[in-house]
Amino acid sequence: MRSVNAAVIGTGFIGPAHVEALRRTPGVNVLAIASNEPDRAREIAGRFGIPRIYDTWQAVIRDADVEVVHNCTPNNLHFTINKAAIEAGKHIVSEKPLTMTSKESAALLALLKKRPVVNAVNFNYRMYPLIQHARALTVRGDLGPVHLIHGHYIQDWLLYDTDYNWRLEPEVGGVSRAVADIGSHWCDLVQFVSGRTIVEVMADLMTVHLKRRKPGSAVETFKGKETKSAPRGTSVAVETEDAGIIMFRLDNGGRGVVTVSQVSAGRKNREWFEIDGGSAAIAWDQEEPNSLWIGHRDRPNETLIKDPSLLDAEARRYAHYPGGHPEGYPDGPKNLFTNVYDAVRSRKKPGTTPADYPTFADGHRENLIVDAVMASHRRRRWVRVNHSPETRGAQS
Repeated sequence: MRSVNAAVIGTGFIGPAHVEALRRTPGVNVLAIASNEPDRAREIAGRFGIPRIYDTWQAVIRDADVEVVHNCTPNNLHFTINKAAIEAGKHIVSEKPLTMTSKESAALLALLKKRPVVNAVNFNYRMYPLIQHARALTVRGDLGPVHLIHGHYIQDWLLYDTDYNWRLEPEVGGVSRAVADIGSHWCDLVQFVSGRTIVEVMADLMTVHLKRRKPGSAVETFKGKETKSAPRGTSVAVETEDAGIIMFRLDNGGRGVVTVSQVSAGRKNREWFEIDGGSAAIAWDQEEPNSLWIGHRDRPNETLIKDPSLLDAEARRYAHYPGGHPEGYPDGPKNLFTNVYDAVRSRKKPGTTPADYPTFADGHRENLIVDAVMASHRRRRWVRVNHSPETRGAQS
């Protein structure tokens, strides 16, 4: 297996998670890490044995030995870095949201037509073994026609008005927060599993804390909860949503509803969905990822525990340990990266065959859904999602 050189840009919460997953991905050499916090970069490089440390993302793009770039920066840098990587002919794995706006993500898709490289968005929840099995159930028709999807993605890390992070700032995180940050994960996941596309939305969003206390120094995502004493800081206005409820319509006429929240006490990272079909239903909870509920009307319900011997044949390659050996959050990115790097080694022109990982087209589709959600909230009515042919069926 040919070793592929990778570089990670960004050293916040998700950057080291990428590095750790890449270290467990076959045939990948993490060659470089870049950050505008040099001490943090040196600490991570020393921990993982990364030989090259850069203090700018531009240096990564200029490094001729780097083949794949992992963009783990704040949202406002996603478009610029993704675009530069494509123009340099480097394969690119981006954190979500793909870009701050759908105009920017559409520009990346147009650029990829001229400069095709392997491109992926880290919608990592697709890559759990039981999610792949659930997708197989719907593809072969075990659920029957899907008529209802419902669920939530709820957290508590921004519950207090003293909780703060760059994601709260529209100029850095974007005009949407809870929907773009975690709602995009949920929407991508249920569309992938069901094979259906969200085509229209009706949204009601809310900001619980119209003002928050901004500390004098940056707070890493999720880390504010670990501070026992309330940080001193400046009172600042909050423009982005803490929570919301979104009703939606599917391309086959089905209906759905999702609640997103970053202010739900006790809920750490609960991404839950149920998909109801004419013959059966399935439900899954990200905090209990090794079990899949399968509902029936005329016989007992089932709980399928992750076991490679019981999974769909295609889903088995996403389960790396025997039944009873749990696999969870760190394994999703590893599975995604494994597929991405196999595509890099294949040297096939991207787009000639269906990708077995979420691509920039999937990221653009989620941006379009966020656009429609924000417009619906402003106008207080149903809004169509402005899908193009490549996003309507983007899920691989």
